[in-house]
Amino acid sequence: MITPHIRTLQPHIQADLATKMVFLGGPRQVGKTTLSKMLGTDFHAPTYLNWDKREHRQAILKSQWSPDSGLLVFDELHKYARWKNWIKGVWDTRRASEHIMVTGSSRLDVFRRGGDSLLGRYHYYRLHPFSVAEMESSSRPAITFPHAPPELHFPVPSQTLELLLKWGGFPEPLFAQSERTLKRWQKERFERVFREDIRDTENVRSLSQVELLGQLIPDRVASPLSLQSLSEDVEASPKTVKSWMELLCRNYYTFKTPPYHRRLERALKKESKYYLWDWSEIQDEGARFENLIASHLLKFCHFYEDVFGISAELYYVRDTLKREVDFLVVWEKQPWMLIEAKLSPEQKLPSLVSFAEALKVKHCYQVCRTPDVDHADRHTGIRTLSANRFLMALV
Repeated sequence: MITPHIRTLQPHIQADLATKMVFLGGPRQVGKTTLSKMLGTDFHAPTYLNWDKREHRQAILKSQWSPDSGLLVFDELHKYARWKNWIKGVWDTRRASEHIMVTGSSRLDVFRRGGDSLLGRYHYYRLHPFSVAEMESSSRPAITFPHAPPELHFPVPSQTLELLLKWGGFPEPLFAQSERTLKRWQKERFERVFREDIRDTENVRSLSQVELLGQLIPDRVASPLSLQSLSEDVEASPKTVKSWMELLCRNYYTFKTPPYHRRLERALKKESKYYLWDWSEIQDEGARFENLIASHLLKFCHFYEDVFGISAELYYVRDTLKREVDFLVVWEKQPWMLIEAKLSPEQKLPSLVSFAEALKVKHCYQVCRTPDVDHADRHTGIRTLSANRFLMALV
């Protein structure tokens, strides 16, 4: 059995708590509560209050907690309709020794969308499932400002990738490594996301249709998603299905990888890809592997945005000839890294070569599940390497 690790975000959150509030978002059961309690050990008499618990809710509404508390953690506070003004009042009237953290399984970055009454008062982080690099953090130095391309010389773990592929990156099933635990956990998480989180925070009339939509997504991962096809299956208009997909993204069930185009209006007309935060739900081997790579790359982008303020975005690329490359990382608005995910290496990658030339991307990788692969094509510059080695260079 694997023992839990210190999360990559922990030292960065700890440093920010000295001067500002920290908002920590992420999927349900990804480890936000555990991380907040680990951080609490560095503070005197930490207080943890969860809006879902009745006695805690009363304490929140009355603003009653120990005056000696060095860290206040408010979990699922976004379910309180007036939480924005409430937390602003708590922050503005806090004691000098009080530090504040807010966690939630729905997006807490709503203040970025205009009318930010908390401007300058908080930092926002997104906690992701465990990744190869996070599981093997003892084998590599602390993460600093990024290098281009990623450093690929760290020791390569032997079994970590296969464990993550089988059990997913969420702590409970990953550390238990039990089929029984995994199946029960998947069922319970699905029900709580759709029958609690969405019901409590969103104005949705047809929860049963949204739940059906969620059940259909795992079989459609890794391909551009046809809203028209989905609309027929769930018996709703494409516009409604699109709004429901955004709903699933807001509640950390799926995440979107849009098509890349230098002209935004062109990109908006194309179909996006959607992936699951919990890739263990996907049955198809190739789609599950691609989802795992997508999750690692999104975590990489979010980390450098949340910690260093760098604009890092994840896309896929496709042209009118239906040539496609799985992933493009755009760094500070410039195409930076192209990645093709394959279960086993292929010798010819015409789409990768074509897009590398068109977008002037120097860092191109074919990332394979096959272990102990690492070679570069002298003519195209494409490096083919095992997923273990590539993912160790991320976060």
